[in-house]
Amino acid sequence: MVRPDGPGAQPVDRAAGVPLWRQVHDDLVRRVRVGEFTDEFPGELALVDAYGVSRHTVREALRRLRQDGVVSGERGRTSRLTGPAEIDQPLGTLYSLFASVEAAGQTQRSVVRARDIRADGVVARRLALEESTPLLYLERLRLASGRPLALDRVWLPADLARPLLEADFTETALYEQLRVRCGIRLSGGEEHMRAVVPTPAEQRILEMPDGVAALTIERLAFSDRQPVEWRHTLVRGDRFAVSAEFSSRTGYQLTGGSSAFS
Repeated sequence: MVRPDGPGAQPVDRAAGVPLWRQVHDDLVRRVRVGEFTDEFPGELALVDAYGVSRHTVREALRRLRQDGVVSGERGRTSRLTGPAEIDQPLGTLYSLFASVEAAGQTQRSVVRARDIRADGVVARRLALEESTPLLYLERLRLASGRPLALDRVWLPADLARPLLEADFTETALYEQLRVRCGIRLSGGEEHMRAVVPTPAEQRILEMPDGVAALTIERLAFSDRQPVEWRHTLVRGDRFAVSAEFSSRTGYQLTGGSSAFS
């Protein structure tokens, strides 16, 4: 269905053979693109009146908009436009979430949720260690300007990282403490990233609205070819993005090691 470029709701066409929710969805996307709703996104009842459709139709259109990342907010509450990601981190560099937050003009802070020595056979194998090898476990809630951004879980060999038990991670980066206290510099690693639906517990910790996806990043980091870190990070998809450069001649340009949430 062709829509004009002007502002305002365009009437649905009940004879078009296109579901009404799809017509409302597409027209709302069009209106967002031409700059409407800069002050406030309309509520369900306002959209019912504007388009002359049922509340069920409007709710389905809004549900799809939330899936598309155009708006955010829970069902039954006024939706709001989803702005661009607040924090953008380049792929393919040994880069710090601490630095990414600071570069975005926000203050970085961490809340340590757990820090102890424990055994984990699965993680130990990933670090090429015996399953019973003691590991230092560090779990932090990462905040950007006082708002939850990521839930970060890290395992390191205890014999290398034990001095980190005394470190203050409130406003400092893990990799800086690893260098200063343990004499370890990371040289690269392997990283895997995918979109996930957070668990209810993770959603509460990160204060995520319904319908917002998350990114999970798993990393094995090395120091001089020795694996020293296994990390699992869950980051809010509405506040964080990754970027890479590419060209038709050379493809993606990823240099250095993997990105690093230090």
